[in-house]
Amino acid sequence: MRTETTRCCVVGGGPAGMMAGLLLARQGVEVIVLEKHADFLRDFRGDTVHPSTLELIAELGWIEEFLRLPHTRMSDVTVNLGGKAVTFADFSRLKVRCPYIAFMPQWDVLDFLAGKAEAYPSFRLLRSTEATELITEEGRTVGVVATTAEGPVEVRADLVIAADGRHSTIRASAGLEPVAGSPPMDVLWFRLPRRQGDQVPFFQGGKGALISIDRGEYWQLAYAIPAAAFAGVEKAGLPAFREQIAGLAPVLRDRVEQIDSWDQVHQLTVRVDRLPRWHRPGLLCIGDAAHAMSPAGGVGINLAVQDAVATANLLGPVLLRPGVPGEADLAAVQSRRQRAAKVTQAFQLGILRDLYPKDLADDTTEHVPPIFTAFRALPPLRHLMGRFIGMGVRPEHVAL
Repeated sequence: MRTETTRCCVVGGGPAGMMAGLLLARQGVEVIVLEKHADFLRDFRGDTVHPSTLELIAELGWIEEFLRLPHTRMSDVTVNLGGKAVTFADFSRLKVRCPYIAFMPQWDVLDFLAGKAEAYPSFRLLRSTEATELITEEGRTVGVVATTAEGPVEVRADLVIAADGRHSTIRASAGLEPVAGSPPMDVLWFRLPRRQGDQVPFFQGGKGALISIDRGEYWQLAYAIPAAAFAGVEKAGLPAFREQIAGLAPVLRDRVEQIDSWDQVHQLTVRVDRLPRWHRPGLLCIGDAAHAMSPAGGVGINLAVQDAVATANLLGPVLLRPGVPGEADLAAVQSRRQRAAKVTQAFQLGILRDLYPKDLADDTTEHVPPIFTAFRALPPLRHLMGRFIGMGVRPEHVAL
């Protein structure tokens, strides 16, 4: 078995893993990032880049180059319930260089971060390398075993960072068990062509709920359904599904016939959970491996990136010194980031729960969340919500 050695091994080349690897390498820490796929060309669905993440890229001096990548922008979140439009979050007053959410294919984001990281000599990205288990010695994680096309490889490291998502193999190998919350919905993703002049609300309530993202040449659409209700949607048939979409977005009625197979509809099973403890000796979990989010607000990527920044800020100096990070060092990352995860999940599972259908025949306009009444009566609240969604509970900044 081939053996690689490094100071830090990051498992997972998503937003959390790539940002953590980049920022650690920028400080001079020797780091290897393991990505199980050969490239980043996969359907990441939401593809949101929040103002806080754009600000981080600006702090690194790359924002002009980054924004040359194809993207669309959304300066506020407007919810339409029963024909009544309510601006739920307004980002325009945020004191940042980019006061909007950018919708950008995540493969472009990850390619951009990987390209910047590879300019640092202490950074290595191993593609087509899937971590399968931890290496533990005397109760401490000292690396991972991974599979490659050339055979297994052992990556020895003083710190392993698990950033391999909500179904984390590394988390399971460590015996870390998340505590699950009750998700408010599942989501069915699909695409329809977009025409010049189309006007579709970002969120449309009624007989169901539809989220619409303008991707330039097409609409990326998310039909929210009760958790575990996809079997019932399939049983009702494609004609009923198309009619539900047309009812929520009448401007798309002449295009819904293009959905002629369930293969065009991708189910996202929503999972909301959080680890009580994010670390073991030699191992730290961040991003979705530590706290899986609902798609509500698209904030999961935002929190994952901020976890990565906090990790680099707190552990980079430790990894530049002799010795290995101690339990107190790893606990400091969880201490800094867990409140943001808890508050955001409470918001997703509590305040926004009534925004989504209770069953397949539910009219979502009959149980509008009380918070929307407050937004109608007190419009300045939309700026506070813009800060909450756009920047997060505890925005992080590049310190080193």
